[in-house]
Amino acid sequence: MKTLVKTSLLSLMLGTLGICSISSAVAQGNADLRAAIDGEHRSDLNRTRDVYRNPYETLTFFGVESDDVVIEAWPGGGWYTEILAAYLQDEGTLIGATYDRSAEPLAGWMSGSNAMFQRLLDSNTEAYGDVVVSEQLTQAQSQIAAPGSVDVILDFRNAHNWIGMGADNVIMAWHDALKPGGTVGIVDHRWNADEAAIAGNGYIHEQQLIDLMTGHGFTFAGSSEINANPNDPKTHEGGVWMLPPNLRGLSAEQRPMYQAIGESDRMTMKFIKN
Repeated sequence: MKTLVKTSLLSLMLGTLGICSISSAVAQGNADLRAAIDGEHRSDLNRTRDVYRNPYETLTFFGVESDDVVIEAWPGGGWYTEILAAYLQDEGTLIGATYDRSAEPLAGWMSGSNAMFQRLLDSNTEAYGDVVVSEQLTQAQSQIAAPGSVDVILDFRNAHNWIGMGADNVIMAWHDALKPGGTVGIVDHRWNADEAAIAGNGYIHEQQLIDLMTGHGFTFAGSSEINANPNDPKTHEGGVWMLPPNLRGLSAEQRPMYQAIGESDRMTMKFIKN
């Protein structure tokens, strides 16, 4: 039976282990998370992205536990849903907060994203039948879960979209849904701190995100270089989407060069609700 009440493994260990030791133990010993990542339900295509997206290290850094209530913001095709649904299936709850589900969303591509996510859920009801579907608007503050009911909110490669489409509404909805001390984990394409942002290229500054989150009731709890890629020159004429997995607009001759770069250089940032 799923439960919304948990006893944190970290708090039980706190009396006998230092913080560094705790982190090491969790990082090396989460068999449930390993099993979810290695599960046969995952597609072969999605597995090929593991080397770039580092799901075990990323979810461990964000502190996601198997009995958490987790919101995955705008899950798209469900790359992380594959892992999270399996990891949370027995004791936790996964809420997929999709884009506007009305007949006329703010942007037409939102309907396509929602449909792609629904296809994943429908493809394997045994694996995804327990996923709760919610809706997160950008043009207004929406209630994505009962207030104060969520342990962790995860946002993968979406911030570059919602920052310009109603950031205040998004962050306030997250703050309302989270328990006191709840976590937001964000991964997105990182622009160089010493360079002026270029609109529409998909990259954003770390400090821009920090300022937004801390200005809306969150504390910046740290960052990780888990998903960094120093080989990404970030000078792509067509923006970040020219890199894998999209390889947008590339000829057959160009593709090997971009595939060799790998996925984008990414920030991995953690925030705590005050």
